[in-house]
Amino acid sequence: MTHGEAQKTVDLALQGGGAHGALTWGVLDRLLEDARIRIATVSGTSAGAMNAVVMADGLDRGGRDGARKALESFWKAVSDAALLSPIQRSLWDRMTSNYSLDQSPGYLFFEHLTRQFSPYELNPMNINPLRDLVGATVDFERVNHCADLKVFVTATNVRTGRGRTFTQPQLSVDTVMASACLPFLFQAVEIDGEAYWDGGYIGNPALYPLVEDTATRDLIVVQINPLVRERLPRTAREIINRINEITFNSSLIKELRSIELLHQLIEAEKLESERYRDIFVHLIHAHEELKDLDASSKMNAEWAYLVHLKERGRAWADRFLTRHFDDLGVRSSFDLKSLFTDSFRPPQIPESGTTQGKGR
Repeated sequence: MTHGEAQKTVDLALQGGGAHGALTWGVLDRLLEDARIRIATVSGTSAGAMNAVVMADGLDRGGRDGARKALESFWKAVSDAALLSPIQRSLWDRMTSNYSLDQSPGYLFFEHLTRQFSPYELNPMNINPLRDLVGATVDFERVNHCADLKVFVTATNVRTGRGRTFTQPQLSVDTVMASACLPFLFQAVEIDGEAYWDGGYIGNPALYPLVEDTATRDLIVVQINPLVRERLPRTAREIINRINEITFNSSLIKELRSIELLHQLIEAEKLESERYRDIFVHLIHAHEELKDLDASSKMNAEWAYLVHLKERGRAWADRFLTRHFDDLGVRSSFDLKSLFTDSFRPPQIPESGTTQGKGR
């Protein structure tokens, strides 16, 4: 940050997506590297929730550099834990540098098994190595006392079908695992007598805690699930994967539409105030790059793949900052009106030096 240059404060919304959460790791790494950006609040779901609590832990330990180191250590631990997993790439995929697991015998076997039997039948002891990993790598006492970052984690109440958002000082390994609890893979996580599944069904991620943050006007959504797929899914796996993508994006789209309706109301009724403040929405996303990531690769935690995703995420954030840093605090760089049309095309983050139309 140059002398006299104002620091800009933003809130972040982090989607879930399994190993694809390493894309978000890259985005966070680049934002933390830039002293011009201050991250005030994060709302995360599933892998987004894990990134959020790891970042808060690292910030409390050692500031920005501590957060970057904590994120790298966490994803390396995830990769190391997966080394002995039976779900590995096929020999041909390794030879062709294809990170998909669509041809992995282990992946295909477990995919078939989880469609026939529930996690209560397959794993009656409720063994969850990921829970052990999160508990061992994240100091939740630090997370809950982190003064530099407010964190919100969303899970879905199985009984009511409603979302529940946890924040400091309630954050724990249970709240994070509830947010990441895919019902075909894990038993529901019980908290205070209620059972919870993955928060992506109700808020991927939840935006309303960020909208209510009157201290910050800029909301940056880190989108790692494809909104659009041009090719019609035809196989059973492709159909299921596309249904999941639509399901996990639908809550986000609804909340973004609500923000646009609020903006229209504020403009029409001239309600701009601390109570009815307008929000500037931004999107860090690269539609074309997401299309080549198979859904099965969300289960691939090989270190080379995670680092590859991290570098992609860093590039997204770098291009966003080059293009839209001056928009922060001034205007939205994402046109929310486009979400109301059936012909929606996700915006592309252009290479540095190119131009692209802005939102409001």
